[in-house]
Amino acid sequence: MRKIYPKQKTSADAARVPKKFDILLCGATALTAEPDQPIIEECVVGIRGDRIALLASAAEAGATTAARIIDARGHVLTPGFVNIHTHAVLAMVRGMTEDLGFAPAYTPGVPHCYDVSEEEAAALARLTALEAMLSGSTLINDMYTHAHATLPAMSELGLRVCSSGWLHDVDFERVHEGVWDYRPEIGERTLQYGMDLYERWNGAFDGRATVMLAPHAIDTCSRPFLMNVNRERRRLGIKVMTHLAQSRLEVEQVHRRDGMTPTEAVDDAGLLDGDLIAAHCVVMTAHDVARAGRAGITVAHAPKISFAGGYLPTTVAMRKAGANIALATDNMHADIVEVMRWALASARLQERAITADWTSKEVFDMATLGSARCLGRDHELGSLKVGKKADLVLFDFRRAHLTPAFHPLGTLVHVGVGRDVSTVIVDGKIVVEQGRATLVDEEDIRRKAAAAAKSLWTRVAGEPPGPDVVARLSKRPSQRLTRR
Repeated sequence: MRKIYPKQKTSADAARVPKKFDILLCGATALTAEPDQPIIEECVVGIRGDRIALLASAAEAGATTAARIIDARGHVLTPGFVNIHTHAVLAMVRGMTEDLGFAPAYTPGVPHCYDVSEEEAAALARLTALEAMLSGSTLINDMYTHAHATLPAMSELGLRVCSSGWLHDVDFERVHEGVWDYRPEIGERTLQYGMDLYERWNGAFDGRATVMLAPHAIDTCSRPFLMNVNRERRRLGIKVMTHLAQSRLEVEQVHRRDGMTPTEAVDDAGLLDGDLIAAHCVVMTAHDVARAGRAGITVAHAPKISFAGGYLPTTVAMRKAGANIALATDNMHADIVEVMRWALASARLQERAITADWTSKEVFDMATLGSARCLGRDHELGSLKVGKKADLVLFDFRRAHLTPAFHPLGTLVHVGVGRDVSTVIVDGKIVVEQGRATLVDEEDIRRKAAAAAKSLWTRVAGEPPGPDVVARLSKRPSQRLTRR
C-alpha cells in the first residue's frame, strides 16, 4: 500500500500565513529618527506586548493580522517625544507670572513650592502630564515639590514619568526676597527625601516610573551640599538633573559665595560629567562652555522659557564644544512640537544664519533619540525600530496647515503643533485615541487643577487670580541681591 505523506510547507506558503500582532498601524508615513532609515512611506507597524515587532513598508510587510487595526493613512508616525525637563505643578502660574520675572521661585508675591499642598500638587501635575501626553510626549522628566504624590498621580495617565523632588540646602522661603541662607539640616532632609523617593518609586508602574536626584540650582545648593549629592548619585548609579547658569542672578550669587562661576562650582563638586542634565546654561563664559562641553553634559534646552526671560541660549556653542542637546518645555506649557521650532529659531539667531548643522532633522533628534540617549535609554526609547518599546505618536496630517506635506519632517517642525496628535501609544497601550485620553477623565483633571490653582493663588495673594493681581505684582520693586 502506497504511503501518503503530508504536503511540506514551502517558504511561499509561510509567507501567506498572517503574522499576528496585538496592534497594527497601517499606512502612515513614519519618521523613525533612525539615521539608516529615517522615513518609511506607507508604513506598517506591528506591536506585540510592549514592543515593536514589525516595522516595514506595506510592500515588504507581508500578510498580517491583529486584534486591533488602526488605519493610519493621512497620518505621520513618530517616536514618542522625550521631554527632558519639566515642572508639572507650575501649571498653577500659567499666564500669571511670565511678565513678572525669570522664574516663579525667584518672584515675590506668587505661589512658591512651600505654599502648595500635596493634594494641589497632584491635581496640577496631572494637568500638565495630560497636556504633555496629548501633545505627543510619552516621557516627561519632572522635578518639583511633593514628588512622592505627583509621580504616581501622573503615571496613572499611562505615560512614562521620570521624577525628582527639589533638593537644596537653602531656606527657600527667603530666596524670592533675595536672601540665600544655607542650612545643613535642610540639605540633609531634602537629600534623604530624594533617596527615599528613589527607593520607593524607581521602576514602579511596570517600569514606566524612574527617579533621579535633582539639586534645584547652583545658587540654592551650597558646594558642600552638591558634593553630598554627588556622593549619593554615584552610590546609586543614577542621573542628576539641575538648573545650571540659568540667570544672571544665579551667576552673581555663586560668584559672591564661592568666587566661581556656577559651572566651575558644579565641576568642583564632582557633578560635571555625562550623567548631568543641566537646564538652560544661558549665562556661561567661553571657558564654561568649553568645560561643560568637554565633560559631555546634556543641556536641557527650553528655548521658549529662555527667550521669555530675556536670555539668548548658548546651544550652538555648547553643541560644538561636545555637549548633548535635549529639548524641554520647562513650565507654563507642555508642547514639545512647538519647542522644536523655538530651538531651531534660537540656533539661527545665535548663528545669524541658516546652517546645515541646525535643521528640522537635528531638532527632531533632540526631542526623540537625543533625549533618550541622555537618560541612557536610547536602546529602548527615542526611535522606531524593531525590538524597541512601542512608544508611538500619530499626527493627523489631513489638515489645512499641514498641507501639502512634501517633506513631512520639515512640515511637522515648522508648522505642526501638539494639537495635531491623534493617537499616542505607550508601552504598547493606547493612551490617546482621536485626540482624547483613554485612561482618565480629562474634564475631571481640568476641573480639579483649575480649582487647586485658584485656591492656591487666593491663599497666597489674598484675592482670586486675575489681571488685577498681575497688575499689582508688576508694580513691585526689582529684587535686590543680599546674602546672609
